[in-house]
Amino acid sequence: MIAATLHPRVLESTDWTTFLFVLTLALIAVCKSLFESRFAEFMRLIVSDKYLKVYRDSSHLWSGFTLLLFAIQMLSFAFFIQLVGSQYGYTTKTNGLVYIQIITYLSVFVLSKYLIDKIIGTAFSMEEFSEQFNLQKASYRSYIAMLLFPINVVLYYNSAVPNFVFNTLIFVILGINLITYLATLKNYQNLLLGKLFYFILYLCALEIAPYYFMYYWFTKR
Repeated sequence: MIAATLHPRVLESTDWTTFLFVLTLALIAVCKSLFESRFAEFMRLIVSDKYLKVYRDSSHLWSGFTLLLFAIQMLSFAFFIQLVGSQYGYTTKTNGLVYIQIITYLSVFVLSKYLIDKIIGTAFSMEEFSEQFNLQKASYRSYIAMLLFPINVVLYYNSAVPNFVFNTLIFVILGINLITYLATLKNYQNLLLGKLFYFILYLCALEIAPYYFMYYWFTKR
């Protein structure tokens, strides 16, 4: 008689990914309907900097439009990180618990960085620059996240994506971030020249150290 051993078959639910995609689309639709003209200018950011010139005031950093874009940014980037982790065998793309952990860590990191940024900006009498600088960075990153959303959908439903596609996407995202970062610095070069020493401290404390520690933490984990 042959003894049979039964093993439970664990199936991961994919319902949450459908909800995530619908939620992201809903946020984009709400953003477009409530702020139609501003959204139109925002979507032309890749070919024109008019949006940054019109909405450069720091008061726009906590506007409803910016907060909606921030939510879309977190949802999109967190899911892309999960897809990358799935591609290289660290997790699966259908693991909802891992996604919650990723978006929580990412949101806490960004918000904590902003609060520390605000404190240092106030201490160095660079608060106005700090607010405008963060607004421009948030605008560019939200734009990247908007473009990344349909790519996430395609990557999720395609199970045979080669590694070089992910490597290329990561390289492009990092490259665009670097270019937009340098472009933002160029816009404020006259202001920075008068406070160069403080800006170097600001740069080391807020723009280099956090990413180094995050990389160190992830590699050790």
